[in-house]
Amino acid sequence: MKNIFPPPKPSKPWNSRRKPQLIRSHFIFLSITLFTLLLLCFIVYSHIPKSLLSFSSKTLNSRFPPCQNAKVLTTDQKFLFYAPHSGFSNQLQEFKNAILMAGILNRTLIVPPVLDHHAIALGSCPKFRVLSPNEIRIAVWDHLIDLLQSGRYVSIADIVDISSVVSASLIQVIDFRDFVSLWCGVDIDLACSNDLNTQRALFDSLKQCGSTISVLNGRGDECLYAVDEDCRTTVWTYQNGDGDGKLDSFQPDEQLKKKKKISFVRRRQDVYKALGPGSKAELATVLAFGSLFTAPYRGSELYIDITVVPKDQRIQSLIKSIEFISFVPEILSVGKRYAVETIKAPFLCAQLRLLDGQFKNHWKTTFLGLKQKLDSLRHMGSQPVHIFVMTDLPEGNWTGNYLGDLAKDTDYYKLYFLREENELVTQTAQKLVNAGQGLRYGSIPRTVDGVTRRKKICSQRFSDVLLYIEETVCSCASLGFVGTAGSTIAESIELMRKFDETRKILRAEEGLANSAGNGPEARIHLNIRIKIVHNL
Repeated sequence: MKNIFPPPKPSKPWNSRRKPQLIRSHFIFLSITLFTLLLLCFIVYSHIPKSLLSFSSKTLNSRFPPCQNAKVLTTDQKFLFYAPHSGFSNQLQEFKNAILMAGILNRTLIVPPVLDHHAIALGSCPKFRVLSPNEIRIAVWDHLIDLLQSGRYVSIADIVDISSVVSASLIQVIDFRDFVSLWCGVDIDLACSNDLNTQRALFDSLKQCGSTISVLNGRGDECLYAVDEDCRTTVWTYQNGDGDGKLDSFQPDEQLKKKKKISFVRRRQDVYKALGPGSKAELATVLAFGSLFTAPYRGSELYIDITVVPKDQRIQSLIKSIEFISFVPEILSVGKRYAVETIKAPFLCAQLRLLDGQFKNHWKTTFLGLKQKLDSLRHMGSQPVHIFVMTDLPEGNWTGNYLGDLAKDTDYYKLYFLREENELVTQTAQKLVNAGQGLRYGSIPRTVDGVTRRKKICSQRFSDVLLYIEETVCSCASLGFVGTAGSTIAESIELMRKFDETRKILRAEEGLANSAGNGPEARIHLNIRIKIVHNL
C-alpha cells in the first residue's frame, strides 16, 4: 500500500533561525560598549591639565621607553642623582660625598630635600645586609614625592650653606624639583594647586616617572645609567695609583659567609675610570647612585675612600671646601643669639641621645661621661655650672635619672633647653621659608623645550629646626661639650667646634665687653656686640 504520508523533512538546528538576530545583538552591544569607552576617554582627557601631557609624542623616545622625556634634557649637562637616607647627620655626610662625586665626574648634582628622620634605612654595611641600590632608589624617590605631596619638602640647601662651593664654580647644582620638571616633563607648580584631581594626576605621573631611576639593574644608554655597585662589593677611590681593581682590606669573614650564605668580594675601584670618560656611564644624561654613605671601618672605608688627590688640585680644593659645610645664616644667627642673650654665661653642652636604637641600652655610660665632666667643672670654677641640654628624652621623663637630679640641684647647676614649640624655633622656621636659600641655586635655564621651571613656592613645614639650632648652640659652649658615643649628631657638633667659627666670634665679643668696663664705652661696645650677632 502506498504511504499517503510523505516522509518527514530533516529538522534544522534549533538555533538556525535566531543566528542573524544574535549577531545583530552582539554588534549592537559591542558598538555601545566601544562608544562608552571612547566617551570616558574623552572626558578623562579633557580634565587632565595640559601641562601633564607635556611628554607627548614629540618627546617620546621609543628606542628607550624610560627616557620618554629625554628630548627635554638635550642640554650639554649631565646629572648625578643619589639616594640619601637615615637621619640628618647621615644625609649631610652623603650630600658632601655627592658633591665630591659630581665634581670628579663633572656632572650637575641634583640637590635633594631633607628626608624624614629614618624614613629610609640603608641597613648595615659591616654585616653586608643593606638595601640594593635599586631598592633604595625606588624607596627614596617615593618618599621625595610624598614630601612634595604633603607640603613637607625642604631642600637641604635651605638648611646648609653651599654658596662657597657653587660660587667657586667647583660644581654645578640643580634643585630636585627643577630636575623633576625636566626629567618627567611635568609642571611642578601644579603641586601648589587647590584642585585635588590636578594634584593626584601630577603625583601619579611623578611616581611612574620614578621607576626609570632604577631601570635595567645597572644598565642604561644615553638617557640613564643606574649604578649597581654598593658597599658590599665596592670601595670607590680616585687617582689611587695601581690600586684599581685590587681587593679591599675589609672582607666578610668566613663565619659571616657561612651564616648568611653570602659570597661578596669587596674591590677598590677608581670612580673616574669606572663611570667617567670612556665608560658606558659617560654617555648617560643621568647617572643614578644608590646610597653614598661611608664611614671608617677596620682600617678601610665602607664605600668611598677619597681624601687626598695631589694630582688634581681642583678636586683637592673641593675636598677641603666640603670638609665643613655650615648651616645657613638664618640658623647660625639664632643659635648664637640664644647663647649670648639667654644663657649669658660660659656653659657646657650635653648631647644625650637616650631613646633611639642602640643608645637606649647605654644610659649608664652616657650619664657617666657627663657626671665626670661636671665634677671637674665644679672644682674649677664658680657655681652654678650652666648646662645646655640637648636630648631626645622628654622633660617629663627626667624624674628618677641623672637629668632629674641635675634639674633639682639648682645650687650647683642651671639647665637650659629648647622645645619644638618655643617661639624661637617657630620664628626660625618661618625665616627659613622666607629666605628660600634652596631656590637660589640652579644651572638650568628657566624654560627648556617648552617645559617651564618652577616659579611657585608651596606652603612648607620645616621639621628638625630645633635640631639645627641646638647643634649651633652646642658649638658655642665655651666650657666644653659632652656627646653620646657613636652618635652622628655628636660628630657633627664636634666638627662645628673644630672649625671654631662661632666660639671665635663669641670670644671677641666677650673681650670687647671686658675691655669697655661700665662707662659710656661699655654701651658702645655692647651695641657693637648686638650688631655682630644680628648680622651673622
